[in-house]
Amino acid sequence: MECSTQESGVSEPVSPQGGMSRRRVLSTSRKGSAESGRTPRWVLAAALSLIGFCLFFGLRLILHPSPEPQPQEVGSESVPDFAVPSLPPPTTISLGKSKTLAEVLVAQGIPQNAVTQIVQALRSYLNLRRLQPEDTLRIHRDPEGAVRKVVYRQSPVDIFEVRREENGWTAHQREVAIDRRVALVAGTLEDTLFDSVERLGESARLVLDFAEIFAWDFDFASDSQPGDHFRMLVEKLYAADQFVEYGRILAAEYESEGRLHTAIYFPENKRGDYYTPEGESLRRAFLKSPLDFSRISSGYTRARRHPVLGGVRPHLAVDYAAPTGTPVRAVADGVVKFAGRKGGYGNSVVLRHRANYETVYSHLSRFGKGVRRGARVTQRHVIGYVGSTGLSTGPHLDYRVIKDGSFVNPLKQTFLPGNPISHSSRPSFMSLRDSYLQQLRSGLQGQTISSGTKEDL
Repeated sequence: MECSTQESGVSEPVSPQGGMSRRRVLSTSRKGSAESGRTPRWVLAAALSLIGFCLFFGLRLILHPSPEPQPQEVGSESVPDFAVPSLPPPTTISLGKSKTLAEVLVAQGIPQNAVTQIVQALRSYLNLRRLQPEDTLRIHRDPEGAVRKVVYRQSPVDIFEVRREENGWTAHQREVAIDRRVALVAGTLEDTLFDSVERLGESARLVLDFAEIFAWDFDFASDSQPGDHFRMLVEKLYAADQFVEYGRILAAEYESEGRLHTAIYFPENKRGDYYTPEGESLRRAFLKSPLDFSRISSGYTRARRHPVLGGVRPHLAVDYAAPTGTPVRAVADGVVKFAGRKGGYGNSVVLRHRANYETVYSHLSRFGKGVRRGARVTQRHVIGYVGSTGLSTGPHLDYRVIKDGSFVNPLKQTFLPGNPISHSSRPSFMSLRDSYLQQLRSGLQGQTISSGTKEDL
């Protein structure tokens, strides 16, 4: 008789002995054991899919990050307007003639109390009695039109700012960067030194500085001639590439009729002065002329026809033709011996000097400040002004020199120079001299040698 055993829905034959085949039993047992110790395939597949999904999107986020969320556009009515009102452009005006600073500010509609405070703040920096018509004011206003700042400009380096603060108006001077450059100015005299230098684009101020260097040794009124050569190494001060003013002339040369006059600036004993290349001082006890620049209209002679009285008379003086009001300077230190009216000489000043010299200045229009009998004057002190008082046919200065009680020719006097370069300073002087002369004669066009503020330079 046959019988069957059912397990997991599988029918297996039974051995005649009434039991399952041993071979089949062992096979079934091994299969069940292996399946119980192994993860099902569908689980592994699911895990691998999840890992791949994460890697794919993770890398995508790293390589292509999502853009920042943009704010949604909202209607203009929902956003309040916080825009700052723009400031009106500043107003720039010139001070002008015959007007005070207060008058100019009032004319701009600034309240009187504010004007008073602005003027008072500037008074600490400016001499309000010496303001120039070309000075400028720049007025800054707030959106409501009220003045908030005033900038007063006298020059590229003299700029003063007054600002409205909570406690009133405060002023300060702006710091302006200054460049000091060295430039070569050179040319040939065609007519006058003034005209020749101005044709090079320079101003009369430089001419006066140049002439003053040689004032003890060369009289430009009588000695200069067309064809003379001049050159100078001069400092020029600039603010933001705008020329401000001349500094010091470091070296200068003037060649006339084959004679070369050379001057080197050197700060001996902290006091700068001009010297010859050999170290001798150019400064002498007497100047060659009492006028900075003029023309000799009549020289020293024993026989000259008098332009007013007629006849031939001695003219023991040198006449310098110059406009009325031209300053007349003392040629040397001295004491006023006489100051007043002197017959046909008109207004005159007589100075007494050392070494038994006297000098006389006549036909003056008026006297210099403090010039009276007994007053002491120094070289280049203004003792009067050119005029035409007394017996005179036009404005000029009658200049005379008395030596030991007798008149002498002023143009032929030789006076002792000042102190030379000291022995200890001579090596430094010679080094500086060689440097200046090399630049002066090599065609230097210009270079910046230092920078700083106006106070530094």
